[in-house]
Amino acid sequence: MFYWLMKNLVIGPILLTAFRPWVRGVENVPRTGAVILASNHLSFTDSVFLPLVLDRRVVFLAKSDYFTGRGIKGWLIKMFFEASGQLPIDRSGGKASEASLNTGLKVLAEGFALGIYPEGTRSPDGIMYRGRTGVARMILESGAPVVPVAMIDTEKVMPIGAKLPKVVRPGVVFGEPLDFSRFQGLEGDRFVLRSITDEIMYELGRLSGQEYRDVYATTVKDKRPANAR
Repeated sequence: MFYWLMKNLVIGPILLTAFRPWVRGVENVPRTGAVILASNHLSFTDSVFLPLVLDRRVVFLAKSDYFTGRGIKGWLIKMFFEASGQLPIDRSGGKASEASLNTGLKVLAEGFALGIYPEGTRSPDGIMYRGRTGVARMILESGAPVVPVAMIDTEKVMPIGAKLPKVVRPGVVFGEPLDFSRFQGLEGDRFVLRSITDEIMYELGRLSGQEYRDVYATTVKDKRPANAR
């Protein structure tokens, strides 16, 4: 109920009126049932504009740090992420990664649309980086259809380091569903997982027009100053 109120009566109408996001290919998203929305990741606003242009609810897996801040600012951030349908996960790796996978599978088993960023983190410079294979495992273990999603110009709405958003018209492009049924039962094969992930990244690059680099975004971020990540 809280999600519906925020999206349809409070925040949603304001954002749609102010930013007027354009959308293409929305007919490629199933209206009901489990579906994985695999998206590029340019800005934290991706998790805002993507669900805004869909009639159905979208659930995202967000790093747990967003839900544990202190004071008024921490409370506001937590409320924002809860309102946009995001669930806290631990991204520290190992058992935490397995728990994140299980959380995603549970969301899909309940018939929701699950938003995933295969790059694992926001691009620091608008370039598309290598995808992580967790999305492939989720695809094979859930059997859910996969729709590639390209976010366009969302990094211009909230540039890195900016304190206030800029009124720029972003776009959302939904590609045709990808079929990986030929790999069913091979979720334990790391070469299969890499192949699926690379196919998704190729399609995202085609839809978004982004330059691609075959390294992880986290590797690039680690070499940058903290305020440029």
